[in-house]
Amino acid sequence: MAHKDIFRKILFCTDFNSDAMAAFHYALNIAEGNRGSEIVIFHAVPEPEAQFWKTYIYEVDDVDTKAIHDIDRKVAELYRPAIPEDMNWSSRFAVGNVGEEILKAAREESADLIVIGRGAGSNMINRMLGNYTEKVIRKSRCPVLVVPEEEKD
Repeated sequence: MAHKDIFRKILFCTDFNSDAMAAFHYALNIAEGNRGSEIVIFHAVPEPEAQFWKTYIYEVDDVDTKAIHDIDRKVAELYRPAIPEDMNWSSRFAVGNVGEEILKAAREESADLIVIGRGAGSNMINRMLGNYTEKVIRKSRCPVLVVPEEEKD
């Protein structure tokens, strides 16, 4: 039994590192092959990192506003130019435990597929929190595509 256009909503998770760009190309390709699909570009800010900025830059009352602006700018620079005009897409972000926030976003968006880079979770904060990619794979209700970082020549 062939399933046509089964990936209607694709949650693409990014930390804006190089492995995320490789994963984005997979998400884009899958969306293009599933007519009418939507890509949701999702970024989770790890809670300790968010608290650090709120604690040490206390004179800045609009840290969240600045974060939204920075995330929107990165999405516009890195991903928006590659998205075809006729493709549905949106972006969102959350602050908290990265693995939990990805799973929550997948549920809220009724995602049919989660696309994430394998290198995600390799920075110092995420090493302290544990590998959230593994958590997403174990607990997700939909398929998860884990994309390795592209090899450099």
